[in-house]
Amino acid sequence: MIVKSLSETLSGMWSLLVGMKVTAVNFKSPQITVHYPRQVTNLDGYRGHIELVPSDEDPTKSKCIACSNCVRICPGACISLKASKPKKKAAEEKKAAPGTETETQPEGKKEAPPKKAKPELQSFVLDYNYCCLCGLCVESCPSGALRYSSDVYVAGFTRQEFVYDLLSRLQYQAQKKEQ
Repeated sequence: MIVKSLSETLSGMWSLLVGMKVTAVNFKSPQITVHYPRQVTNLDGYRGHIELVPSDEDPTKSKCIACSNCVRICPGACISLKASKPKKKAAEEKKAAPGTETETQPEGKKEAPPKKAKPELQSFVLDYNYCCLCGLCVESCPSGALRYSSDVYVAGFTRQEFVYDLLSRLQYQAQKKEQ
């Protein structure tokens, strides 16, 4: 009985020493974990929801040319955009206006066709509830107007909080940078 009790005590002491050794080794090693909410690091490979890339000339406007490739290729149908149609009247008025360069050109030379007016993006909405993060929209964009955001704090209580108006978000980010 005394031998069994002594054996259990020695076994417990040995287990305690092994545990203390593990603690001492980890205490000396460099810290690997971060205090997440206060410190965010190592987001190089993070792919958040998509966002619009600002144009080089005006940071409040997007590079989007409203071709709708992203809308067509999205398997979740979570992207919708609206764009204004290019104004034909302005181009026609330039062409028909008297005294313009077109009337003074010598005969035989062809007139250069007027530049096509670009459609202007009016809204770009992402319903993140249905996004499968496949990235096809980013890959299919011919103008490079879409990228992944680094927004790691995506949280909400209702589905409506995950419907993003990306054009408004772009304008808000541009105003925030100016301040």
